[in-house]
Amino acid sequence: MRINSKWNRRGFLATAGAIAGTLLSPRKLFSSNGKVAAKGVSVTGFGSTGNPYEELGVTTLINCEGTMTELGGSLPHPELEAVMATAGRHFVSIPELEVAAGNRIAQMLKLSDAYSALVTSGAAAAIQSGLAGILTGSDEALIRQLPDLTGMKSEVIIQKSHRNPFDHQLRSTGVKLVEIETVDELRAAVNERTAMMHFTNFANAAGQIKVDEWVKLAKQYNIPCMNDAAADTPPVSHLWDYTNMGYDLVTFSGGKAIRGPQCAGLLIGRRELVANALLNNSPHEDTIGRSQKVGKEEILGMVKALDLFLAEDHDALAQEWQGRLELISNEITKVGSVRTSFFVPDIANHVPHMRITWDESRISLTPQEAAKLLREAKPSIAISHGEGRPGLSMNSFMLQPGEDKIVATQLSKLFREHMT
Repeated sequence: MRINSKWNRRGFLATAGAIAGTLLSPRKLFSSNGKVAAKGVSVTGFGSTGNPYEELGVTTLINCEGTMTELGGSLPHPELEAVMATAGRHFVSIPELEVAAGNRIAQMLKLSDAYSALVTSGAAAAIQSGLAGILTGSDEALIRQLPDLTGMKSEVIIQKSHRNPFDHQLRSTGVKLVEIETVDELRAAVNERTAMMHFTNFANAAGQIKVDEWVKLAKQYNIPCMNDAAADTPPVSHLWDYTNMGYDLVTFSGGKAIRGPQCAGLLIGRRELVANALLNNSPHEDTIGRSQKVGKEEILGMVKALDLFLAEDHDALAQEWQGRLELISNEITKVGSVRTSFFVPDIANHVPHMRITWDESRISLTPQEAAKLLREAKPSIAISHGEGRPGLSMNSFMLQPGEDKIVATQLSKLFREHMT
């Protein structure tokens, strides 16, 4: 298919113009008037049973693992679904919508005018587009050139303990990752090729250089600094904590605890860097981010999800989630040798969790076997095992009403069936 290069350039320049205007005077997302009510739809054919997954032969799960991408992220608020349905019935300029939504998000988070946001197709996409914007700036030729870094900076400094599968998004831009472990090694690694310093927030405890010191070092050398905080809400304050520390770009997943669209994420940061990230992203053609399309429905859905997330009583929710775990604990500890303990991870999925252990000489099951049997049962239950710790691990914040009782019953039944 032949690409209309004139149209591409016109679209690029239009976006650049829209961005330039918002740098000077950020706009609000929409006027306050005009609500559109969703119309009732009668479903025929596929989906008419009310369970389209079952129609395809796919098993639905009771989710005790949490907001895992592999399990479909989180459950959206009904209000969010209504806003997304409304969004789907209109056409807009996607670049203009992205800029307006980013401004609204920055206002909601009470960030200064120096900051904005971009709704991406996920946190991983935010990592790639954010770095791409740092590499290319607003230069159209360089944007089209990626991942060929000729004429650009080409290295990103990262702590060795912060390497993980998600840094593939960094490498996809063509950069070389320079691993360091100490402050002295970092200082030695900085050179004229250094484009960015990258921090993986969930690895904060593992690295020698902590989250606050990392950004201070970046400021000393005037190097842009990104923090991948994809799963690090709650607490809700993380949405602004890292920009307040001085991070130039911060990424979040939209489809985890924020309960936004699963195919959405956030890039929050310095306005000019966010603007350049958008120029490297869909809907612009001949860009490294063209494949990472985010639709008008997801963009508005992300704004609404944040609106709801910021208004929630997070302490009350944590108590509710803890109560579900205690209900399960009270039931399964009636089985001989089964023990439970409660914890909240320091970072990433910072919600109540429960560990379940037992004496395998009295209950002839390994944690791996127990998790497998629960997954294969009806109803199917997804629960974690391993991760270097004994027993099973679960949280309850993705359980639907009544599922805590089902989990308690199924676990008790499983343990009793394997008692020796």
